[in-house]
Amino acid sequence: MTTPHAVPEPSAAAAPALPATHREVRLAARLRGALGPEHFTLAEAPLPAAGPGRLLVRNRTMTVTAAMCSMMTDADLPMPSFVPGEALWGPAVGEVVRASGGGFAPGDLVVHPYGWREFAAVAEAQAQRVAPGELPDPAAHLSQGAVAWGALTRVARVGPGDTVFVTGAAGGVGSVAGLLAKRLGAARVIGGTGSAHKIRCLRETLGYDDVVLRGTGSAEEQLRRAAPDGIDVLLDLVGGEQLRAALAVARTGARFALVGALSGQLGDGPGVAAPVELDSALMVTRRVTLRGFSLVDHPDLLREWTREFGRGLRDGSLVFAHTRVQGLDRAPRALCELTRGSHTGAVLVEV
Repeated sequence: MTTPHAVPEPSAAAAPALPATHREVRLAARLRGALGPEHFTLAEAPLPAAGPGRLLVRNRTMTVTAAMCSMMTDADLPMPSFVPGEALWGPAVGEVVRASGGGFAPGDLVVHPYGWREFAAVAEAQAQRVAPGELPDPAAHLSQGAVAWGALTRVARVGPGDTVFVTGAAGGVGSVAGLLAKRLGAARVIGGTGSAHKIRCLRETLGYDDVVLRGTGSAEEQLRRAAPDGIDVLLDLVGGEQLRAALAVARTGARFALVGALSGQLGDGPGVAAPVELDSALMVTRRVTLRGFSLVDHPDLLREWTREFGRGLRDGSLVFAHTRVQGLDRAPRALCELTRGSHTGAVLVEV
């Protein structure tokens, strides 16, 4: 790599000099099979240019998520896929270092969709200003809790006395969902995980009363023991056997919110959900509703969630479970570790 050199600023006294180049992580090859370091390249590129209507942002923190594995494949997805040879992207918090007006100024913190790089040129319409003190930690704006909040309130409509089953309970969404369900009045919350070492955290910190451990016997039998009277709500991030088990123990009128397919994203066929057969007659006789949920359809939820999350963090009824990794060069490893179930909660990279 060449050594970065300074680019003259309009006023040397007004702002520190910026480098001529920065680092970014690119997709080296489409994902087929297990994710590994061979799928990434750390490259040096010219500093992005920011003109009218665009901000130059120095990234501070980014997040990696399981959905990124699907975006590395050539599967037909509802969102754009990553392109081999080009930089990856994803949610990040950064500091504005250049602005052209438009209500933003250097020093502002913003959330935007261009992580995986040290600097990003961001259209003003894609930047969400972080109000000082809105959350105790600015990185908490990268929580995936908005998905859990929307699914539990808009689709599942959790209420007092409900028994709730959350699959993928130790991930970025699930690690928030247990305490949220309790906050909404649920009487009992059960979490599903594939990692035995996460059980204690799920029970002692994340609000779960019992746990279904994937890969250690029948999911249905475990769920029946944990919820002998059945379940009212499913928040499903996994699909596969756990979805089928949830239907088997569903009470009449149960509400299922489907928000993910980790069984495909992290399994042998990334990007394709593990197939599952559901008993349609059972769904009819018990009047079970299944509905997919995506934040794309609810842009109003982010602000609503931020207010709710801030209150919960301050009064102690919610926690932001996360792991922090230092350095952009460790972002590929962080995503690989996520696919192996090494971390609990959100996985953040300090750029």
